[in-house]
Amino acid sequence: MDHTLAGIVGTRVLTGAGLQAGAVAFSRGRITAAGTGPMLDAGNLLVLPGIVDLHGDAFERSVMPRPGVAFPYEGALHDVDRQLLAHGITTGFHGVTLSWEGGLRGAPYAQRMFDVLACMHAELGAHHYVHLRFETHNIDDVALAQEWIRGGLVRFMAFNDHLPSMVKRLGDDRKLLQYAERAECDLDTFQARIRQAMQASDKVAGATRELAATARGAGLRIASHDDPDCVTRRYYHAMDCRVAEFPLTRQAAQAARDLGDAIVFGGPNVVRGRSHTNAPDATEMIRAGLCDILASDYYYAAPLAAAMRLVRDGVLPLEEAWNLVSRNPARAAGLDDYGVLAEGMAADLIVVDDSNPALPRVCAAVVGGVLRYASRELPVLARAA
Repeated sequence: MDHTLAGIVGTRVLTGAGLQAGAVAFSRGRITAAGTGPMLDAGNLLVLPGIVDLHGDAFERSVMPRPGVAFPYEGALHDVDRQLLAHGITTGFHGVTLSWEGGLRGAPYAQRMFDVLACMHAELGAHHYVHLRFETHNIDDVALAQEWIRGGLVRFMAFNDHLPSMVKRLGDDRKLLQYAERAECDLDTFQARIRQAMQASDKVAGATRELAATARGAGLRIASHDDPDCVTRRYYHAMDCRVAEFPLTRQAAQAARDLGDAIVFGGPNVVRGRSHTNAPDATEMIRAGLCDILASDYYYAAPLAAAMRLVRDGVLPLEEAWNLVSRNPARAAGLDDYGVLAEGMAADLIVVDDSNPALPRVCAAVVGGVLRYASRELPVLARAA
């Protein structure tokens, strides 16, 4: 489904001035003032900037659909690429975790992601980037993370600390066994890894500062994940972590807003009407002005569905709802030329059928001016933009 286009015409194109009839012309992967050649006719369907998904780890289910059952990354990423485009995600940041846990979230799996992305670059339709999720107690892999960052393999980074929740589960063998299977080890080994990570606590602060400095030096934007309180948000802000990813309390989100940091919540939270972890209700955070970005998190269909639900429920107009899944995440990641249908910007667009507001459908996805996905045939007009 690779067809180079000169542009898209439609009666409902989302521009900086809102929805209006018009044409968006392409040239060399960019939006231009005018162009000549075949134009895709979207008719009365929505023409929107492509979704920029800042945090998505649903790829893990394609790599390991059941605990301990792994598939080659080549096939898994081809499957993920199709999912992204079908759900309107033209730029995906894969949340690759480098953790003391090992297995699916250990260094060898992360390296496979880097290797296969490099090999399959020309075959993938969407833009695929790595969002490195570094577990703070994994001090043994700081040098490795620095090597990846300096080598240009990482485009966004976040500091995670899931150790406290794992420590709480010590003694709950049934629950820990699920994590042990994902880590490809037995229960005793996984418990030993938890205890070993606990022993690194006094070295975490120094290692975190060192890794943050490397990321800043490489020009990366940095986030902290699951901030539980204001103190934690201020701590990471001081290290230039200017994105608060899934704050666990309203107070942490408010601290991020007061500091001028970007705030991320999960699209599934909006779609479901609540968090699956008892975190703040994302829709309420949006109403309060405490959310800038919605990410797919663990469900690629969520950003499109969430944005449309916000519009349907009268929470936000389309322009503002769409910024949550396109323009704002692009800015937070440092992709300043993504997420807006304007001259000079990346020619990444999607065509959406919103005739059933509860079930929006992506009809076409254009990446870099090339039609990469189509779920139905749209007319092609052989005329100038």
